[in-house]
Amino acid sequence: MNEKFMQVLGWVATLTAMVMYFSYIPQISGNLNSDKGDWLQPLVAGINCSLWVMYGLIKKPKRDWPIVVANSPGILFGFLTFATAL
Repeated sequence: MNEKFMQVLGWVATLTAMVMYFSYIPQISGNLNSDKGDWLQPLVAGINCSLWVMYGLIKKPKRDWPIVVANSPGILFGFLTFATAL
C-alpha cells in the first residue's frame, strides 16, 4: 500500500476511535444521575488506552501520533466513566 493511503487510514481510524470514547458521555451522565452502568469495561479501556498512548509516545524512530491522539480521550473518558459508575 502506498504511504498516502496509510496516512489517511491512520487518521480515519483515529477519528473513529475518538468517537468511540466520546460515546461514554451518556453513560457518565447516567452514572451521575444514579443510573449506574458497568464499571469494568471503562476501567479496562482506560488502562488499555494508557498503554497505547505510552507506546505511541516512546516508539522509535518516531512517535506514532495517530495512536496517541486516538487513545488519549479513552484515558479521560474511560477512567471518568469508571469512577462515576462506582
